[in-house]
Amino acid sequence: MDVQDLNKSQLILLAVLLSFVTSIATGITTVTLMQQAPASFTVPVNRVIKQTVEKIQQVEGKTVTQTVIVKEEDLVVDAIAKNKTASFAVSKETQDADFRTIEVGVGRGFAVSTDGIVVVDGNLVGSTGVYYLKNDSGKFKADFVATDKIGFSFLKIGAPLDEKNKIAFTVPQFGDLDKMKIGQKVLVLGSGISSSMFEGTNININVTKVNAGGMVLNLDGEVLGIALYGEIADFASSKLITEALKSAAMPQTP
Repeated sequence: MDVQDLNKSQLILLAVLLSFVTSIATGITTVTLMQQAPASFTVPVNRVIKQTVEKIQQVEGKTVTQTVIVKEEDLVVDAIAKNKTASFAVSKETQDADFRTIEVGVGRGFAVSTDGIVVVDGNLVGSTGVYYLKNDSGKFKADFVATDKIGFSFLKIGAPLDEKNKIAFTVPQFGDLDKMKIGQKVLVLGSGISSSMFEGTNININVTKVNAGGMVLNLDGEVLGIALYGEIADFASSKLITEALKSAAMPQTP
């Protein structure tokens, strides 16, 4: 059969076959020549091939390690942002010198349960009086629940002062004070923000009426306890709060 008589498909198959045969012949010829070549030629060639293969393998198996530096300032910002929606401003009705009813601030508090229990400074919040809790979702009446002997109290979020407002808050994650190391920084999130150092068995905090009832946080944003404005203690751990919460008699929601 003449090549000119082949159709297009047959020509393609013929070209592939010739290419395959040529490749085999080239490989056999190369191997034969390499076997017959002197060592002065084959050794450098083999060395180049070996080094090339090693470089390719190293690049393919290379592990890239990236060091990320986290600034303390970033940790502080994240810790505060994480707990912002759990914090409340606490106020109380009282009378001024002219016997007019006014409202005064009595520190801060933060949510400790999903059913609306807020822990506050018991030195400023007692069993009598009319109290209010306020956060970004609005202002709400507060029902007194109980006071612990350490110096903190529990309030329960009640009805909103504005019917349009719907309560929204988060419950922070509690941390373990026993895992803190001496020299680690702690934050007090009250009406303002202050910091202190963990000194061992306790946390030494300068508590004023401005940060009373504030969350005491580690740099991971976990709540270690509450800041107290009292003579008995200036701090109560999250463990004590949890234990007191379990034994407190909660008012029924109307």
